[in-house]
Amino acid sequence: MSAGNILLWVIVPYICIATFVLGHIWRYRYDKFGWTTRSSQLYERRLLRIGSPLFHFGILLVILGHVVGILIPESTTKALGVSEHAYHLSAVTLGTVSGVMTVAGMAILIYRRRTTGPVFSATTTNDKIMYVLLALTIGLGLATTVLGNATGAAHDYRVDVAPWFRSVLYFDPHTHLIVAAPIGFEIHAISAWLLFAFWPFSRLVHVFSAPVGYLTRPYIVYRSREAVTPRRGWEGSRLPVEPPG
Repeated sequence: MSAGNILLWVIVPYICIATFVLGHIWRYRYDKFGWTTRSSQLYERRLLRIGSPLFHFGILLVILGHVVGILIPESTTKALGVSEHAYHLSAVTLGTVSGVMTVAGMAILIYRRRTTGPVFSATTTNDKIMYVLLALTIGLGLATTVLGNATGAAHDYRVDVAPWFRSVLYFDPHTHLIVAAPIGFEIHAISAWLLFAFWPFSRLVHVFSAPVGYLTRPYIVYRSREAVTPRRGWEGSRLPVEPPG
């Protein structure tokens, strides 16, 4: 095993995983007020109303597809009665649809951020790095899926990429598996690890936010302005003055 392979497929993944976990813990402890998407809805809504649902629903499908395709072994799907042809057909269909939705939504959001003055002014260097890593990872994943099937040279990532990823999680990395994968899958894997490492320090942390406190917080009582006649502050606090003598 060469030093380069150890660096790329052993050291880099574990550094990125550690950064992902510890970075979120640090961010939650020391930057709770920054744990937000920094919404720009007040500046522009028309493009946001189109691009945001496309991107978010698309990326959810992408994540679902990766969870099933990478974390669930091929032997398990076969044991459940899912044939290789049926799995491949559903994976390509879901991957293509979700990928196109995600890319289209991201393109709209980037266009909106670049052409809307107040939104562009609120864009930080951190945001730009996030968009580059996100676009690179998603674009490479979509390219390997669409181009591979369009040229008739589709690669079965469940025989090398997926087992290698699981072996990393098992703390027993089998680097020979990922090295045998096509270069497109290798670059896609590296870009994904870099995205995970940058994740805790970007607005992507909002993925792990849930309004749990909303379920137990007390009711907010609203009263009409006409129902209560306000008094001037000094009227309620005036003390009676006794007459002299």
